[in-house]
Amino acid sequence: SGFRSLLLKMSGEMASLVLEDGTAFRGHLFGASASVSGEVVFQTGMVGYPEALTDPSYKAQILILTYPLIGNYGVPDDEDGEFGLSKWFESCRIHATALIVGELSQNPSHWSSARSLDQWLKEQGIPGLEGVDTRCLTKKIREKGTMLGKLVVEGTSAENIPFDDPDSRNLVKEVSLKEPRVFNPDGNLRIVAVDCGIKYNQIRCLCQRGAQVTLVPWDHPLDVNDFDGVFISNGPGDPRYCKKTVENLRKVVCAENPKPVFGICLGHQLLSLVIGAKTYKMKYGNRGHNQPCIHKGTGRCFITSQNHGFAVDPQTLPEDWDVLFTNANDQTSEGIVHNYKPLFSVQFHPEHMAGPTDLISLFDVFLDTHLSFPGSPKLEEFVRPRKVLILGSGGLSIGQAGEFDYSGSQAIKALKEENIQTILINPNIATVQTSKGLADKVYFLPITPEYVTQVIKNERPDGVLLTFGGQTALNCGVELTKQGVLEKYNVRVLGTPVSSIEMTEDRKIFVEKMEEINEHVAPSEAAMSVEQAVAAAERLGYPVLIRSAFALGGLGSGFANNKEELITLVTQAFAHTSQVLVDKSLKGWKEIEYEVVRDAYDNCVTVCNMENIDPLGIHTGESIVVAPSQTLNDYEYNMLRNTAIKVIRHLGVVGECNIQYALNPESEQYYIIEVNARLSRSSALASKATGYPLAYVAAKLGLGIPLPVLKNSVTNSTTANFEPSLDYCVVKVPRWDLSKFLRVSTKIGSSMKSVGEVMAIGRSFEEAFQKALRMVDENCVGFDHTIKPLSEKWPHVLCELQIPTDKRIFVLAAALYAGYGVDRLYELTKIDRWFLHKMKNITDHEKLLEMFNQDESAMPPDVMRKAKQLGFSDKQIALAVTELAVRKLRRDWKILPVVKQIDTVAAEWPAHTNYLYLTYHGTECDLAFEEPHVMVIGSGVYRIGSSVEFDWCAVGCIMELRKMGYKTIMVNYNPETVSTDYDMCNRLYFDEISFEVVMDIYEMENPEGIILSMGGQLPNNIAMALHRQQCRILGTSPEFIDSAENRFKFSRMLDTIGISQPRWKELSDTEAVGYPCLVRPSYVLSGAAMNVAYSDSDLEKYLSSAVAVSKEHPVVISKFIQEAKEIDVDAVACDGAVIAIAVSEHVENAGVHSGDATLVTPPQDINQKTMERIKLIVHAIGQELQVTGPFNLQLIAKDDQLKVIECNVRVSRSFPFISKALGVDLVALATQVIMGEEVEAVGLMRGNGIVGVKVPQFSFSRLAGADVVLGVEMTSTGEVACFGENRYEAYLKAMLSTGFRIPKKNILLSIGSYKAIQALESLGYNLYASLGTADFYTEHGVMAVDWPFEEESDSPNEKQRSIMDYLEENHFDLVINLSMRNSGGRRLSSFVTKGYRTRRMAVDYSVPLIIDIKCTKLFVQVRIYEKANTLRALLDAANFFFSPTY
Repeated sequence: SGFRSLLLKMSGEMASLVLEDGTAFRGHLFGASASVSGEVVFQTGMVGYPEALTDPSYKAQILILTYPLIGNYGVPDDEDGEFGLSKWFESCRIHATALIVGELSQNPSHWSSARSLDQWLKEQGIPGLEGVDTRCLTKKIREKGTMLGKLVVEGTSAENIPFDDPDSRNLVKEVSLKEPRVFNPDGNLRIVAVDCGIKYNQIRCLCQRGAQVTLVPWDHPLDVNDFDGVFISNGPGDPRYCKKTVENLRKVVCAENPKPVFGICLGHQLLSLVIGAKTYKMKYGNRGHNQPCIHKGTGRCFITSQNHGFAVDPQTLPEDWDVLFTNANDQTSEGIVHNYKPLFSVQFHPEHMAGPTDLISLFDVFLDTHLSFPGSPKLEEFVRPRKVLILGSGGLSIGQAGEFDYSGSQAIKALKEENIQTILINPNIATVQTSKGLADKVYFLPITPEYVTQVIKNERPDGVLLTFGGQTALNCGVELTKQGVLEKYNVRVLGTPVSSIEMTEDRKIFVEKMEEINEHVAPSEAAMSVEQAVAAAERLGYPVLIRSAFALGGLGSGFANNKEELITLVTQAFAHTSQVLVDKSLKGWKEIEYEVVRDAYDNCVTVCNMENIDPLGIHTGESIVVAPSQTLNDYEYNMLRNTAIKVIRHLGVVGECNIQYALNPESEQYYIIEVNARLSRSSALASKATGYPLAYVAAKLGLGIPLPVLKNSVTNSTTANFEPSLDYCVVKVPRWDLSKFLRVSTKIGSSMKSVGEVMAIGRSFEEAFQKALRMVDENCVGFDHTIKPLSEKWPHVLCELQIPTDKRIFVLAAALYAGYGVDRLYELTKIDRWFLHKMKNITDHEKLLEMFNQDESAMPPDVMRKAKQLGFSDKQIALAVTELAVRKLRRDWKILPVVKQIDTVAAEWPAHTNYLYLTYHGTECDLAFEEPHVMVIGSGVYRIGSSVEFDWCAVGCIMELRKMGYKTIMVNYNPETVSTDYDMCNRLYFDEISFEVVMDIYEMENPEGIILSMGGQLPNNIAMALHRQQCRILGTSPEFIDSAENRFKFSRMLDTIGISQPRWKELSDTEAVGYPCLVRPSYVLSGAAMNVAYSDSDLEKYLSSAVAVSKEHPVVISKFIQEAKEIDVDAVACDGAVIAIAVSEHVENAGVHSGDATLVTPPQDINQKTMERIKLIVHAIGQELQVTGPFNLQLIAKDDQLKVIECNVRVSRSFPFISKALGVDLVALATQVIMGEEVEAVGLMRGNGIVGVKVPQFSFSRLAGADVVLGVEMTSTGEVACFGENRYEAYLKAMLSTGFRIPKKNILLSIGSYKAIQALESLGYNLYASLGTADFYTEHGVMAVDWPFEEESDSPNEKQRSIMDYLEENHFDLVINLSMRNSGGRRLSSFVTKGYRTRRMAVDYSVPLIIDIKCTKLFVQVRIYEKANTLRALLDAANFFFSPTY
């Protein structure tokens, strides 16, 4: 029956909207089955359809809503609220003639909903049309002006339905009431309201302020003695038909001492006609919730709600009258005022319903009769800084990743436009912001108060930005303020003052500040000790949430259901912080977030609101998020919006910040969770989701530029003081890489574990949602029920659905597929029913597709089209045939995607940028494909092994292409990156990097060629598929890429050209190789599923996971060589001839993945002879693979032998490090070569006397339970690099940059090297070791400490202090712990070693930890070097300065 209804719905009744110029838009009919005609208008608000439809101003109009998903929260019952006015609606019936929407919600979800929009329209006899390309329709009206149209039901002849011109009759007469009616009879002021089509909320606003309101018909005579003031309402149609009203008003207005008069919308036009001004019809009117109006006099800008098609000509105002407000976008008049009499009117709706109420105070002004406006603070002469210091965020870690590269780059761009010198401190070498051409000077130094002070002393900046580098920069800035450094050197903090930052960071102050303005924070208490925390939890009642103050991404937080869990959590949290917060748990509430922008003159807008699909209790960074919110009605949306603005003003934030709420799903109750007074991960997401560049705007506001002066950089004509309206839906999904860690918990909750995120755009939720799931993992086909099948046993299923994990979304898919009901799933997951229904649409359609899996060509084209609109990929539809067969079928049936622009204004204004996405919900593309571009494929989602380094390469490639005069296309979908910034390239496609989508774009754009080598592994994976379709691939031929990526072909090739490599075999036999051996799948990044096997059982287990990772490609087994040196070579070649070679060496032994290794360049330990041999090998391989562009080799050296272990024909992770350290931009060079330019050979790059050391940044503290071991699979999330005259200096700075602290006195050991022990002892450290190790060392004066074993009870009087006690008290400054099998292998056994425990506890208690023998040696050398050089102060600024002029 499900299928029958599905097929029925797809073949439901059809209708067309026919415009007067003859164009027709066909769609599905809903609501009443009736043909109607009227004037076609569009409205850009994203919420409030019940209010809009009942607004009498829409009389005789066919209303298009630009936001595509309508009806999500249903329609409430019509109940009476205060003063006997309807609580939810603006009048007693629907006034619009018909409704046109993109997609109608079949299953609304909201506590107030009583019926669906479809049912309501049926009851009211109003037809609706869905499935129309509303964006195309809106653009048509924008370009041609408002048109007449008719909605014709199929089967009715269009000739029989005449066009109805509403401007040809008096509509006011049709909507006005017939007899006077009194509201709030006990009110003290008598107001007469002239009903020209009044909205109930106007009456409510007057009554709430104590007025007795007499509502009279439009032509009712007015007697001055009957009232204390006149209010003129809004209404439909041409104001010139209301001649009677104008005559009646003239008597009131033209008196000597007139009583107050206030008009809104049509009332404003009528007052203008009374005084002799003129009105005119606008091209397409202003209808929406985001119209910016500037108040004359104060210059303040307010966001208003509007609905009108006529306007007043300000040139025709008589003397004594002045303009009150002007529209900041189209400069039309928005209000008039008499210079000294109490007469005024406005064109917008200050009372809203639906929309913002920022100017509701105009009602107070009217009733108090004296006109005064909140003035803005005086434009104090803002002193422009000359030189600004920007603090970056350091190495990428979980919770603080690439989004700060994006925001920092934006800030630098904004400051450069204002001709201000910029200085950046950021040790993260891989970022775009530390590149040539951005900041004037870059310091690669730790972001710690000591080093920053040094730079301030050296550079003397007069301003500093603290909000662009995440929590690292913020904490450093707060510390510098406390130490008085900023004051001492006269450095002004730009933007949000430090006092405001501290208000948001210190929980106690924050709660007090919120209480001052009567807002409520989730009940919570701060505790300074374990005892206080326990007491607080008992007062609040379990379950409680524990969080540490001043922490990023919810570090050290979790839920406690009882006292035991609480004590464990709190003890760990105190290792990171001095203050712990205990919150009452609001699990299951909705989590909503708003991004807010405010300037120094109190202009304030909310740029984006987002809703978490997962309920509260899961960190925003871990949650699937949708923007704009889908399940809030107008009242909730604007209630939270107003609160956000109120809070931000009260805190005094200048620039950008975000505010998070918990909203009760059963009522309008809400709590504020927190405010972040800095740019955050969600602000990067909001910038990309709306097209509003938050970081850029925030930087400008920090300089004291008023918001209304800034332009919207997408339209280039409208102001930046506005709130974007979207005509699409955005879904963000996080990416976790938990499979890379041993023993890590897969539960997700209040502490962040995700390493990256993707953002997908579509015109329906399902389309964006399925795209996003594919973006997160290229092996996933969409919302797939086979990824995580349901368990056999019911308790397990219960667990899988109730407890959120990184794979729960796929458990949901399986549950829906197995027939679980939406209500049942809501009880288990608390994910809003609206989202569950949307997910069910996908699984229902999947079952329908399965009916055609024997023969895809038997499928009706409508079923295929619907599948594409629900976000199914060709691969997903191709159950029985190949992806290419589906593609061919789809093209034959003309089911093709269209390209739509993101323009921030829902097509109300033309866009100047090309920020694009593909959708199947549309009939025409937003742009023409006339000139050829060069297409660059980006790096996709950040994951362990592919992060900001590849973004640096992609951006470098685009910039170089632009310098060379090419037009560029970027394809990428990662919201945290600089490459997805819409002004980096000529066209940005924010869409999937898959064969299907890249091919679709290629066929539309027909570019000069595609560059695949700049985005890391992802683009390489689709090289062959594109090549087979005759795409022009620029650079190395895909055939050769395959020879390098395919392990079998590559190993065979090395044997052919006689280059040595470790012994290898294809899958069959290991005897020939022997143990330990390395399992290596093809086409993978960051060593996914690579493992060292020591026995047959290891091998079996590893092989199964390797085959799963590279299904279609071979797996090779090779001998694992222990204790060898690893060497990394990055090179650029042209037609096989190598042009540039850069060599770097690993500090750790081979067997540690190069992404986790410490790299030194230029190499310090490689002799001339080896160097020559490396060059020979590089030349031979470059020649054999006919490389054009970048490539990278990894070699190992042992006993004077060099062996090649792998080759990647693309940029590698070390490209940015090498380019910046040795001063040759390899990406620019590679780009020139790929485009066929002549370049001079560089040869071996030797650098300029400085040594660079790159150190990995790990995020183990976030990954509860993960073992801290290094192996062949990569585990670091980021990297930092610093420079010095030698590797010791550089290594020390780099270590400090990762948060390492130099030990003062106590070190805990477990190593077997006498030399290191002696050296450490001679440096004056107290050494401790566990009992076993200590016996071994007793002669070296090492103190023994014991492990608290499980069988402790045997000797209760044991005085021995245990390691645990010491760590809890922060007794050790450093732990040196080498895992037993120091060889790249991961231990399979579940046996928990003491070593694992020690390492894990060191991480949990924030004690610096070294786990590699070679790093330990280097660390000891550094300390000895330092001791010897104490005279040459190591803080000498000259050592640090590294100029990006290279």
